[in-house]
Amino acid sequence: MTNETLASYSNLSLYSAMAVFTLAMIAFAIDLARSAQATVEPAGVAPLAAGPVTAEAVSAGAAVVPAGQLVGAGAPVGPSTAPAGPGSGASTGAGAAAGSGAVGDVAGVPRRRKAAGIGMSLSWLGALLLIAATVLRGLSVDRPPLGNMYEFSLVGCSFVMAVFLGLSTRRDLRWLGLFVVGPVLLTLGLAMTVFYTAASQLLPSLKSYWLVIHVTVATLSVAIFTIAFSVTILYLVMSWLEGLFPEQLTGMRAKVHALLPTARQLDRTAYGLHIVAFPLWTFTLIAGAIWAEEAWGHYWNWDPKEVWTFVIWVVYAAYLHARATTGWSVRRASWLALAGYGCILVNYMVVNVYFVGQHSYSGM
Repeated sequence: MTNETLASYSNLSLYSAMAVFTLAMIAFAIDLARSAQATVEPAGVAPLAAGPVTAEAVSAGAAVVPAGQLVGAGAPVGPSTAPAGPGSGASTGAGAAAGSGAVGDVAGVPRRRKAAGIGMSLSWLGALLLIAATVLRGLSVDRPPLGNMYEFSLVGCSFVMAVFLGLSTRRDLRWLGLFVVGPVLLTLGLAMTVFYTAASQLLPSLKSYWLVIHVTVATLSVAIFTIAFSVTILYLVMSWLEGLFPEQLTGMRAKVHALLPTARQLDRTAYGLHIVAFPLWTFTLIAGAIWAEEAWGHYWNWDPKEVWTFVIWVVYAAYLHARATTGWSVRRASWLALAGYGCILVNYMVVNVYFVGQHSYSGM
């Protein structure tokens, strides 16, 4: 039996989550806009001419800046610097995986980034509301919420936010907030307008413990691939900008790095995410074959869903192989990663909906 009351509460919680995510996305966008407007030199301080440092200047407490070095907005000036405490608001940057310092410090622009803090707080609230919507949906039908496209979308977005927020407890990922919350909000919008399916019971062929094992791992791997996709896009943009503004144009590079970590740091983050997601997708492929043998008597039936699952595996395997092969640049290999995510989108939004096969469970 379906509990319509819990189903309606689930929908209400989802609408609330979407509203909160919208506010979070706006806050992250404001933070990036302010970062882009940050100047390299502090307001009210004239730029110092390059030249020898005199004793009179030091005794007067003037800022000592070596030739060619820029003064950051809000950066300490004078002979001493107070240590930054936990409440100082200095960002630690997405390049934490590479052992980098603050993104703001890279550009010489440490700042409190109040808007980004608001965005992160709203992201936590939105994630809790989204998880509540997912749980209530499952309780309304007394089964795991994994039976159709609408429920896949809820679970997948919940995993994306859980991975993002979990990683944010270990490193500063405020720079990534807009590029995670935005796709999540778009997916939830599609879920409510295009993929929505009224709460109902599972088809007989899905009533198996393999549903929880196979589909849950598949959805988790796609969630990690989604974050890796966003970081890869940012890597390609940053590598292009760094090539466009070489080291000599220090001021422009400083403004660019006030927005995002360096291209090298972004690449290391994206590569690490792919390293985690690929074994999970491999398990998904193997578990699906085992379930197919149990349900239909064959490990492989050349069903469209099976074929595209294997295509995704091959493309991402090619990406990882390219990263370990001489002669492939990081940029060229990154395009393979984007192609892999393109295959995921085809598998999710085209094969699930328009292809007729043994995996026609979209509910649409």
